[in-house]
Amino acid sequence: MKLKAIVVEDEARSREILKNYLSKYCPNIELQGEAANIDEALVLIRNNELDVVFLDVEMPYGNAFDLLDKVGDRSFETIFVTAYDHYAIDALNNHASYYLLKPISIDDLIKAVDHVADIKKKENELQEKVVQPNLIFTEEKITIPQQDGFEVLKTSDILYCQADDNYTEIHLNTGAKLLASKTLKYFEESLSNLGFLRIHKSYVVNINAIVKYKKGKGGSVVLENDKELLVAPSRKANLLTHFN
Repeated sequence: MKLKAIVVEDEARSREILKNYLSKYCPNIELQGEAANIDEALVLIRNNELDVVFLDVEMPYGNAFDLLDKVGDRSFETIFVTAYDHYAIDALNNHASYYLLKPISIDDLIKAVDHVADIKKKENELQEKVVQPNLIFTEEKITIPQQDGFEVLKTSDILYCQADDNYTEIHLNTGAKLLASKTLKYFEESLSNLGFLRIHKSYVVNINAIVKYKKGKGGSVVLENDKELLVAPSRKANLLTHFN
């Protein structure tokens, strides 16, 4: 599928190299423009429906993370292109789809573009449709630690878990909500083999409870109780593999 893209890079030579590589090795990329700084990039992002942004980290008067903060919720994927590997954690925390180091490896560039194309293809197939997850049926139970003891729940009764600082809110299919004295990371690990998936820094969701996927800004899922939860761009690919 065709992917509408822009290149954000302050060095003219680096922009030309990347554009040439994309033209020669990634024919499914349709460049909509290029930017040498944050202000130029914002104009392009706000005036184009983009699928992917190739983004250098260091730029004049700010960096890639400043740009993403100004954009806010976004529907496009980001492929970071930088000479510095120490930005990898920041890129991950900002939901990068891929992280490329300069000098750019052609093989890695092709993999990055294919990765984004696969995400977009699955998004388009699932958008606004009633989805069919690859169900995992289980009668497993989990112990929910609380300040005054613990409560035992069937995992099938849990719709999703939501981060609340060092606590976690457990949302049930009955409409009830419990506050557990454990972090979301704890529940991500405890429920990972029981049909649950981390879809965002704030959410672990019961895959069986998902009834709809929305492409929208950033992507989101709708649960059987009509609750809509955001999906982090970096977690889309893993989520979409769980659906037919």
